[in-house]
Amino acid sequence: MKSFDVISIGAAVQDVFLTGKVLKPTKDEDGDWVEEFPLGAKLDVDGIVFSTGGGATNAAVTFSRQGLKSAYMGKIASDPAGAAVKTALVADGVDISHMTYSRKYQTGYSVLLLAPSGERTILTYRGASTHYRKENFPMNDVKTKWFYISSLAGSVDVLEHIVNYAHKHGIKVAINPGKGELKHAAKLQKLLPKFDLISLNKDEWQMLVDSDNPQTILRTVSGYCQYAVLTDGPRGSWATDGKKIVKAGMYEDVPVKDRTGAGDAFCSGFTAAIVNGEDLEDAIVWGSANSTSVVQHIGAKKGILDEHAKLHDMPLEVSRL
Repeated sequence: MKSFDVISIGAAVQDVFLTGKVLKPTKDEDGDWVEEFPLGAKLDVDGIVFSTGGGATNAAVTFSRQGLKSAYMGKIASDPAGAAVKTALVADGVDISHMTYSRKYQTGYSVLLLAPSGERTILTYRGASTHYRKENFPMNDVKTKWFYISSLAGSVDVLEHIVNYAHKHGIKVAINPGKGELKHAAKLQKLLPKFDLISLNKDEWQMLVDSDNPQTILRTVSGYCQYAVLTDGPRGSWATDGKKIVKAGMYEDVPVKDRTGAGDAFCSGFTAAIVNGEDLEDAIVWGSANSTSVVQHIGAKKGILDEHAKLHDMPLEVSRL
């Protein structure tokens, strides 16, 4: 039986990025940014980039590049997009022996219209990654120190199945839940004591905790799980290990090519550092640096840092919990 440091669980998709001058969002009469195209028009783009994404595969690559024994567990189809997902994972040393296949749905696929600012409009077919059953996650031959769980498309029964197995067998759980899980806030709250690490952005946290203050949110959650992370875009990030709270500013002010995968990079970079035995300060720096690197490239995986990356200091504020 293979043994791993981290098994990443959740979505896998193929991403296709389209770039060009035609992709220039404008503001509508309400002040919202919109992308509009004349119906029936044939418009030229300047570039096309093929990549792969999905929170779990992005995280699996972070863990592998950080020198951890990494595996991916999720569902794809036997189609060209699925082949691209497998090729990308294997190329980065990620084990795919726990992957399952759908006969009914195709592999998830996204077309991303990438504006010069790095913002994007996404046309997505979620496919196999949104139709999970417990049998897609057989646990009888699983041996790992950690599970890293990304979005399961709201399949809370599957989430409970995975988390209860982990709790029973001494496997630590890191989770970056998606909107589907957060819609079941009461059930997610009940699972909090079985999580070792949870990461959400500020808006997502407010679906679980009745506060808009990052420190109040982290103090509330620290009574349930050891590590909690809150991100708030350019305003920085906060994290706690149950003893102290660390606030991080911006790692670097860099030109943004594409924000796809930035959140995955932060959470998985933070988690990788914790799995590797780093302290809270180093973990938040790794998460911030990983995210900063990713946004400088098109695609969610190209900029993911490896274990030999040289990191510099960044502004940190440390306070007692």
